[in-house]
Amino acid sequence: MTISAAQVKELRDLTGAGMMDCKAALNETNGDMEAAVDWLRKKGISKADKKAGRTAAEGLIGVDAGVREAAVVEVNSETDFVARNAAFQEIVANVAKVALAYGTTEAVAAAKYPGSDKSVTDTIKDAVGTIGENMGFRRSAKLTVPHGVVATYVHNAVADGLGKLGVLVAIETTGNEHAANAFARQVAMHVAASNPVALTAEEVDPALVEREKAIFSDQARQSGKPEAIIEKMVEGRLRKFYEEVVLLKQAFVLNPDITVEKALKDAEKEIGAPAKIVAYLRYALGEGIEKETTDFAAEVAAAVKK
Repeated sequence: MTISAAQVKELRDLTGAGMMDCKAALNETNGDMEAAVDWLRKKGISKADKKAGRTAAEGLIGVDAGVREAAVVEVNSETDFVARNAAFQEIVANVAKVALAYGTTEAVAAAKYPGSDKSVTDTIKDAVGTIGENMGFRRSAKLTVPHGVVATYVHNAVADGLGKLGVLVAIETTGNEHAANAFARQVAMHVAASNPVALTAEEVDPALVEREKAIFSDQARQSGKPEAIIEKMVEGRLRKFYEEVVLLKQAFVLNPDITVEKALKDAEKEIGAPAKIVAYLRYALGEGIEKETTDFAAEVAAAVKK
């Protein structure tokens, strides 16, 4: 049967699929629009499966927040071009909303996507066929305080709550929430810039401390000084190490003359009550993902041979 341009356009509007795919779908289903939608959906899932082996290390970090809670998510794509796509940005923003309700990666993945009966995972998988490259929901987390605030900061935001790096900072206090949120946001900016490994010295991974201590000890022994002196040298270098990696001991980015801990004490005057930084989260896009390296010349040569 003959497939009209109007039918192709209707199917394209319904599915967002390409014109040639829509025409093929209608030919395969003898012009049955509903069957053509199903055919394209199957084709889209097939595409998604083929693309699943390609590294998705681009994408966006998304945040969403209430007063005493906030969530951060990472949704990956293959290219930065797709990260600038309005449809992809809408997906990330909606996943962040789901995370504010459900929190953990597993719970968010299985939860229903806003306005849909499908899960977050299935919705993103379906979008692969429409947007045209591998995408995936990677992780999410949530911070909540019984009293106080959880502030957010997105570095180099491409839209409201969306960017390449997102930070949450939770402060417990019974004081003024507006003042507490303003300071917590400053701390979030600091975390974005300084990337601490832990909130306090006690929370630093013991294995990391032992590794650093071993390095410092070897360096100190090269001085030829007595063991008692070497021990004091190592202690001094460990103190310096903590000042570099522990959030509360770091020099505050907005005022390097004081530590974050001292800045918090100063902020209590504006907050009007004792305040305590209880947690933070920092999500940088693609951290920990091993990106593929490609030989562009080899790719071109391979394409020519096909």
